[in-house]
Amino acid sequence: MDTSAEHEMIAVPPGRVTLSDRRTRRTWTVELAPYRLAAHPVTQALYAEVTGRRPSAARGDRLPVESVSWRDAVRFCNALSASEGLTPAYHLHADGEGVDWDASADGYRLPTEAEWEHACRAGTTGPRYGPLDEIAWYRSTSHERIHEVGGRRPNPWGLHDMLGNVWDWCWDVYDAEVYGGYRVLRGGGWFDEHWSCRASARRRSHPSFQVDDVGFRLARSGGG
Repeated sequence: MDTSAEHEMIAVPPGRVTLSDRRTRRTWTVELAPYRLAAHPVTQALYAEVTGRRPSAARGDRLPVESVSWRDAVRFCNALSASEGLTPAYHLHADGEGVDWDASADGYRLPTEAEWEHACRAGTTGPRYGPLDEIAWYRSTSHERIHEVGGRRPNPWGLHDMLGNVWDWCWDVYDAEVYGGYRVLRGGGWFDEHWSCRASARRRSHPSFQVDDVGFRLARSGGG
């Protein structure tokens, strides 16, 4: 199976990003090596080609896949890696709950939230990489529905839909002491108000939950 044309990967340069959490007023800085990130969220067509499933509430090949859990996204990454002869990044425990990440693997994976924010900002310093109405499908522009990927202006590094359309699952646990295994979501969705569509905005969800404004995009380790 050659699905490479369905998920263009953008080389993201190394850098440093400072993350923040409004609830705890905590900030922390992360150094990042070069990596690659998909130009847009995984589409329904690609998801169906790899898994044979179409779980989304809305239907359309070029729409982002949604109503997929974090665990669905992890399994998809492994399946796509296997289909392209790459080493899967994740080992799923027999209990169906635990997941280990092999950082040395060359296969597809979810971005960390630091990688996500670094890529979203694309060298910009404000809350967004451009005027929100031009770059994002959100409540004021979406007519309260999801839209095809790539329909809004990309950020300076060529990444589309980093803000709006669907939230992106990230690898990270949100706050283990307070929320257990809940995972990080980034980017805002088609039904969100403007304040959720910011480079620094964080949301959380249980890794088994499936929501109609949550999807994901692919990452791979290494540059080039």
